[in-house]
Amino acid sequence: MTPSGVALVYPAPAWSRSRQAGLAFRAAAEADIAFLSRLYASTRMEELAVTDWSEAQKAAFLDMQFQAQHTHYHKHYPQADWLVVSHAGQDIGRLYVERWPSQHRIIDIAFLPVHRRKGYGGALLRDLIDEACLAGKLISIHVEKNNPARRLYVDLGFVVVEDKGVYDLMACAPADP
Repeated sequence: MTPSGVALVYPAPAWSRSRQAGLAFRAAAEADIAFLSRLYASTRMEELAVTDWSEAQKAAFLDMQFQAQHTHYHKHYPQADWLVVSHAGQDIGRLYVERWPSQHRIIDIAFLPVHRRKGYGGALLRDLIDEACLAGKLISIHVEKNNPARRLYVDLGFVVVEDKGVYDLMACAPADP
């Protein structure tokens, strides 16, 4: 349990790297919407920095985009795990993943800027890859072509399986026995 009484969950028992990195997970709740919106906004700041919009215009745009994404994800991935990632009792990111019969789809993985490039994403992705491989499934994710994390995906064995314009569908297949 967290100090707030919310139970921490690990979606799979084999998530040892995430545990070793000090990551914990809990199901996202309505009370997390403000955090999730702020996290989403942090992933878009760089692209909005080049606009001449006021801070109020940027905030309104980001709120609209977050709401649209949130609605889209819940409509198209109804059985997903919607997880808030925490470290040392502080919410630092999100992981959305849906497990289909043929594959595991990472819908979204994101960390607040101060928690990026600390190995958390790599640990979590390796655990997700292991989980999918143990189930004999591939794991996939849509990645923007200019996403800095793309290099990590490639290093972990993800390859482009479909060009979706701005995004590529990338997948990592289980290793041959």
